[in-house]
Amino acid sequence: MRGDWIFVSWFQRLCGVKNPDGSSVEEETLKALYKRCISIAWPSTVEGVLISLVGSVDTMMVGTLGAAAITAVGLTNQPRMILMVLAQAICTGTTSICARRKGAGNKEAANSCLMQSLVIVTLLGLLMSLFGFFGSEWIMYLAGANEDTLGMSADYFRIISMGIPFNCWTMCICAALRAVGDTKVTMRTNVTANLVNVVMNAILINGLLGFPAMGVRGAAIATFCGAVVSTLMAIASVLKKNGYYHFALPKFDKVTLEGLFRVGTGSIAESVCMRIGFFVLARMIAGTGTEAFAAYQIASQVTTLSFVLGDGAAIAGTALVGQSLGAGDKKQAMSCVAVVRRIGVFLSIGLMILIFALRKPLAMLFTDDPTLIFHVSLSFLVAIVGMMPQNGRVIYAGCLRGAGDVKYVAWVALISVAILRPVITWVFCYLLEAWFPGCYFAILGPWYSFVLDAYAREWMYKARVKKGKWLDTKLA
Repeated sequence: MRGDWIFVSWFQRLCGVKNPDGSSVEEETLKALYKRCISIAWPSTVEGVLISLVGSVDTMMVGTLGAAAITAVGLTNQPRMILMVLAQAICTGTTSICARRKGAGNKEAANSCLMQSLVIVTLLGLLMSLFGFFGSEWIMYLAGANEDTLGMSADYFRIISMGIPFNCWTMCICAALRAVGDTKVTMRTNVTANLVNVVMNAILINGLLGFPAMGVRGAAIATFCGAVVSTLMAIASVLKKNGYYHFALPKFDKVTLEGLFRVGTGSIAESVCMRIGFFVLARMIAGTGTEAFAAYQIASQVTTLSFVLGDGAAIAGTALVGQSLGAGDKKQAMSCVAVVRRIGVFLSIGLMILIFALRKPLAMLFTDDPTLIFHVSLSFLVAIVGMMPQNGRVIYAGCLRGAGDVKYVAWVALISVAILRPVITWVFCYLLEAWFPGCYFAILGPWYSFVLDAYAREWMYKARVKKGKWLDTKLA
């Protein structure tokens, strides 16, 4: 009995959360919430970690071609995400609406939402693919490519643009699956696709099994192959018997479309602010030199794990908050936010310790350049300070999206990502670097802005969650 009492005491101390009225959540209810959150979060977390690791391996392979190749591929990231903003916004609406309808027990309405969303993202994907393919060189020049990187980055972007329609289908189906808590399928789909990407990278970049060595172009073709595989697997998950969703002719209805575009417009505003902010950020860093951008790109591969771990918990929060509100249980929705945030704290602490202890060996995985290794190691020391709030802001934002409160999330993105972070980066990378040369401000500036941005956004999201107005957001 005494042992049980000690366990309960520590369980409540470490894992206990409060109801909106300030009372503690009962132990059995708390355990049930943790069980549901973890069952949804762990596949998404594993998926994100493995994809991040695979992406790091991808960068390592490209890194064998030199710093210019790393920079060329890195420059394509933000333009590609900008092209997918509209489709991503529809997918955010799909998650919110399907989660609500799952909570309300309306399976057919959730399936109808998915079918309508697929038609919309298909049209958007085709348009963006054509724009990216024919405008690749202009887009890369705008992104900050120079003489060393323009040709490689344009070739890479032209090829991966052809995969955008496939990316849109995968993203839409996975968004609907996550809404109902089916994260294992999305894990298998995305991890398999990324493994295909790595295998094809090994074959096409360096020329194995009789294939010619294609360098950066080979990496782009490998990415395209991974996109096709992920789409085929996502489609197969909807075709299987006894699944939650099934293919049917889309019947457009006003209620669903209004809900998709209500959430979608807020999500578009958020994505536009974020992508413009990150685009400007990437261009600023690229302007400091190829070596500085390569160091930033390498450090980002590892620090992305902070976002990934938070995103796994946030996906659970998005699904469970939406389902709770669909069932009319606001108290449980608030408790879900607290539970997923607590899970995120534990994950962040572990990651911070890991990166601090292995900062130099991690850098050496990507390059053998001593200067680059030193710069990346320094970047890690600054970045880990922002990992806890980074994790928190991802989780809070995910829960707010699950409720459909995307306008506030967009407002925060405008203030912090589109304005605050680029300004701080400019101050460190250009102003302070000119005043105090030799203090590594050009290298560390992006990470100082990362830390300040993380704290600012977490504070604003947390304040919103505490007020509770988001619980009354209306959706279709």
